[in-house]
Amino acid sequence: MKTLYALPFAALLFSGLVEAAPAPAAPVAAPAPAAPAAAPAPVATAAAPVIPPISVTISNPLATVRPRETVALVIADLVKLAPGFDGRKSVVVDTAGMEVISQLVDTDGDERHDEIVFQADLGAQETKTFWIRTGERKPATRDQYQVYGRFVRERYDDFAWENDMVAHRVYGAALETHPKEPLVSSGVDTWVKLVSKLVVNDWYMTGNYHKDNGEGADFYSVGKSRGLGGLGVWAKGKLYVSKNFVKSRVLACGPVRLVFELTYDPWKAGGQKVSEVKRVTLDAGSYFNRVESTFAAKKRPLSIGIGIAKHAGSAVAVDAAAGTMQAWEPLDGGKAGNLATAIVLPAGAKPEEQHNDLDYLVVTPVPADNRLVFYAGSAWDQAGNIRDAATWAAEVRSLAAKLAAPVQVGIAVQQ
Repeated sequence: MKTLYALPFAALLFSGLVEAAPAPAAPVAAPAPAAPAAAPAPVATAAAPVIPPISVTISNPLATVRPRETVALVIADLVKLAPGFDGRKSVVVDTAGMEVISQLVDTDGDERHDEIVFQADLGAQETKTFWIRTGERKPATRDQYQVYGRFVRERYDDFAWENDMVAHRVYGAALETHPKEPLVSSGVDTWVKLVSKLVVNDWYMTGNYHKDNGEGADFYSVGKSRGLGGLGVWAKGKLYVSKNFVKSRVLACGPVRLVFELTYDPWKAGGQKVSEVKRVTLDAGSYFNRVESTFAAKKRPLSIGIGIAKHAGSAVAVDAAAGTMQAWEPLDGGKAGNLATAIVLPAGAKPEEQHNDLDYLVVTPVPADNRLVFYAGSAWDQAGNIRDAATWAAEVRSLAAKLAAPVQVGIAVQQ
């Protein structure tokens, strides 16, 4: 007999980003997914209960492929389905019994695992089944890590992060009093990569990341602009921005998913003080970071301007109906190719296009729960996949479509 639970959320990551809703109070009866010819057998010991295998069915509703789709399963839902389930003693396998790289994620910093994350390739309107079974979790090797991020105290409090596609950094408090080049900016820097391996530590070690030595470089100019996806409060036709971040913490650091938070002290914005905690999620294989900013402010409504820096030769396009802004610009005067950047808001957002001397902006209200979610991404035409502005526009449209039609996930227990 099988008991099927409809997963209480749609796994919503497009090359990377899933958001879960609260679990239903009771299981939903539905036809169970077909089991593979030989379902993985439960493992029992004298000291532990028998935990039956749990099937995970993933369905793509779109008529387009979804490579490296990230799926996050809430451990509390798995425990409800299979009492005694322990993520630390579980592995994810495909229908052939081959283990799939997975990651346990603590989403709130209480040192307890809240999710199991793994990735799958899905064809157009394809459904795949995976199994979670009791087994020994092997530590991921260094080569299996495709995301990384850390606080870089030795570089005046940068926070830098990357995956196999892109790299970024933001500026910490120590840079505000740099003896030679002080900078007050909450803008976001983007670094271009030619290699899939993790490079942040190597680049900081040599300190030579403004020159391409075969792996990519930092060609992007941020200064006091918003860079790629920096933000500010939009009030009375003006953008009010914070200083550098003052606190950071890493919640998950690979091999599949990176999650970290940055805290910004309150700043004056249109007659009041506003503070921000920014949570960034970056998954392997994605051009886009998922950014969730939580604001504290006394006066409502609060409008936020999200920016892309203005640079010479850049071309920008805003689609308010789709909630997107994208840009294409030459790097290093065109000597280093071209950089594609974009901001994508969740389905249903209707941003207003604005700009100032430093930035192209999309302005959007903060929801009632004080959390604003958006996606910020970049790609380099020298890396091979995004060759021109039209290809990048298609990538941006693809992400918007996936946000509007998330992957559907169902879990069931084999008894």
